[in-house]
Amino acid sequence: MNHGMHHQMTGWIERRKGNLLGLLACLGLIGYALYAQYGLGLEPCPLCILQRVAVIGVGVLFLLAWLHNPGDRGARIYGALIDLVALAGIAVAARQIWIINQPPGSVAECGASLDYMMAVLPLHEVLGKVLSGSGECAKVDWTFLGLYMPTWVLMSLVVVGTWGLAVNWMGRRG
Repeated sequence: MNHGMHHQMTGWIERRKGNLLGLLACLGLIGYALYAQYGLGLEPCPLCILQRVAVIGVGVLFLLAWLHNPGDRGARIYGALIDLVALAGIAVAARQIWIINQPPGSVAECGASLDYMMAVLPLHEVLGKVLSGSGECAKVDWTFLGLYMPTWVLMSLVVVGTWGLAVNWMGRRG
């Protein structure tokens, strides 16, 4: 394969533009989360907050990759980090979807807010309690096209995670 053809195939998008698009997607997701919280009055459960942290983490990595505009090796590192953070968020969203689908009463109610637990417990205990789930995380107060919020978050993280990997591994440097 000659160099020109290889460049055409691998250089389907300029990395910098791709990272900016990824950042804008994450900003849109967080913007909607804040609208749901403050506009629609939906209080986020601890698992929802961890999913937001993942989306913000992915967005920050897109921002850094966009500002830094690294060479190929640096871009691959950004792509891998974006994917890892997205996977962590996907795992949390999948956990919440699992909790939602348990029979009512089978998941313990959690009385303490994430802020309170963060103030009084070590981080690893907070994460343990949050990931073990709570009744509050099983409450469904929002659906779109028949899907729960964590289902949309999971699908969004799959998209931005895949995009981050693709654009930073196969995109060309501008």
